[in-house]
Amino acid sequence: MQFQKGQSGNPAGRPRGSRNKTTVLMQDLLEGEAEAIARKAIEMAKDGDMAAIRVCMDRLASIRRKDPVAFELPPVDKARDTVAAVAAVVSAVAAGDLTTSEAAEVAKIIDVYVRALATTAFEERLEKLERAANMSAPRTAAAFDDHAVAAADA
Repeated sequence: MQFQKGQSGNPAGRPRGSRNKTTVLMQDLLEGEAEAIARKAIEMAKDGDMAAIRVCMDRLASIRRKDPVAFELPPVDKARDTVAAVAAVVSAVAAGDLTTSEAAEVAKIIDVYVRALATTAFEERLEKLERAANMSAPRTAAAFDDHAVAAADA
């Protein structure tokens, strides 16, 4: 028997977004002790425990990945400005100022921005054409009526 699209096969099952009971229990147990555990891990890392060092470095590295990227990006006002912007990203990678993953994220942002610029420009052109068509349409119809009246009079 096939389930209906978008309908759960077990409607009485766990509600969407609810957490596993074991996860909730572990979080409750660790909640009050998180600071003490972190301090102990740091002490063990300082004493040379490689597993503790790895845990501490994983935490530091994951935090660092979220740091803001600071480098000079030229203004991007038109789609053609993206060439200079992407060139600046490539130069920053070559100089070691950006990692390749940071550069990829910046390039995605540039791409989204250029698409937004293109969409806005397209909408502006379309609105302009529609206004021009709406303004000329009544005159064209009136001109046809004038020609029809003149032809009928003749």
